[in-house]
Amino acid sequence: MTETMELVIHRDRSPVGAQRDARLAKSTPLARSRRRVFWWFVAPAAVLYLVLMVIPSIQTLWISLNRWGGAGPMEFVGFENYRRIFADPVFMISFRNTLLILFVVGGLTFLISFVLMLVLRDLRGRRFIRAVIFFPTIVPGVVLSIVWGFLFQHEGLLNTVLRSVGVTAPPEWLSENSLFLVIMLGLVWINTGFYATILLASVDRIPPYLFEEAALAGANAYQRLRHIILPLTWDVIGVAAVLWTVSSIKIFEFIYAFAGGAGYLPSTQVWNTAVYSYAEAFSAQGVPKYGTSAATAIIMLLLVGVLVGLSRRIFKHETIEY
Repeated sequence: MTETMELVIHRDRSPVGAQRDARLAKSTPLARSRRRVFWWFVAPAAVLYLVLMVIPSIQTLWISLNRWGGAGPMEFVGFENYRRIFADPVFMISFRNTLLILFVVGGLTFLISFVLMLVLRDLRGRRFIRAVIFFPTIVPGVVLSIVWGFLFQHEGLLNTVLRSVGVTAPPEWLSENSLFLVIMLGLVWINTGFYATILLASVDRIPPYLFEEAALAGANAYQRLRHIILPLTWDVIGVAAVLWTVSSIKIFEFIYAFAGGAGYLPSTQVWNTAVYSYAEAFSAQGVPKYGTSAATAIIMLLLVGVLVGLSRRIFKHETIEY
């Protein structure tokens, strides 16, 4: 009996025995029943993803290779649409603006969010303040554009404050030269609350005893930030960076509504690639160019893929257990 038990234990510990045991475990009625239940739950989501994401993406790629005005047969032109948009100075302006939003607005947003996280971490009433700064995230972009435009109008709140402190000739914030700067500031205002909330939630999960031990060891604020907060929130910062990368490239409604409300939407100086793609497909002037619009969307998709891959490599680190 003892020899038989030793033989079974020896077989279980061998690689071949482990593989055989794994195959036997997968072939049991319980395992087959679990797989069926798993696929019943996954199938609806997979079908929706296929219908709403994969098939439209393939159709967009095909349209980008054709010249098409939305009606009638398509004319296959290969990569002509891509060559045309890269030769279009309007697209290059919109692409530059997209990169400015991605890096400049993103940098300011994360910097302010990180400072808010450090300030609000131990502040009393931080839940109320968190709700206040998160509020712009849940308000529609069109409403935010109206509020932001009211602040920066010539007779708006900002210029009224400037006149009250002695500035007799406040600047024209909504001029064509400064409109995109105002848009970027508005995007910082809208997104800061969302990312500050994410960072605050990541700090809240850090056990308090780590900060207590660091204080007893004489660690200053910078050392606590470097050796506790950053390592234990690095994965969350990485996720937030990926979310910002995806959302920043497809920002549309705030720019479209704000520039349109200011009367400068025809000016291509404030367009980003999302607005450019929309204008190519639904412009009231001339024949709609669905081919170039789809090509712009494919370029945006490729840009998101490359930047998300880089973000994952930059923020990759070993899992820290605590």
